[in-house]
Amino acid sequence: MSTPSSEPEVSVRVAIAWHQAEAEMLQQILEAEGIHSFLRRSPGFDVPEYLASGPRDVVVRRADEERARELLLPTGKADLGRRPKPVDPVRLLVILIAVVAATWVLLSVLL
Repeated sequence: MSTPSSEPEVSVRVAIAWHQAEAEMLQQILEAEGIHSFLRRSPGFDVPEYLASGPRDVVVRRADEERARELLLPTGKADLGRRPKPVDPVRLLVILIAVVAATWVLLSVLL
């Protein structure tokens, strides 16, 4: 029996499913290997009216993270922790100005 510690257990997302049924399938894969997990609605989709639709996060204890990712990798649903690159605001401004200028030129030619 483990002794209680003052630090709370840290849980991490190991997979993202498109809907409840898919999330439960991933959860069963983990449970079959003795890894306890829970499901939560992904941020932005925590609306009761969605019922079983909408993406779900599969979450496990940090201690089980590596094994869980390894088990879910063949499913293609494992969250590998990749995050999109941040958008460079200067580059975004240049693109926006180019689009506005191109639109202005096309409208002045056509009208």
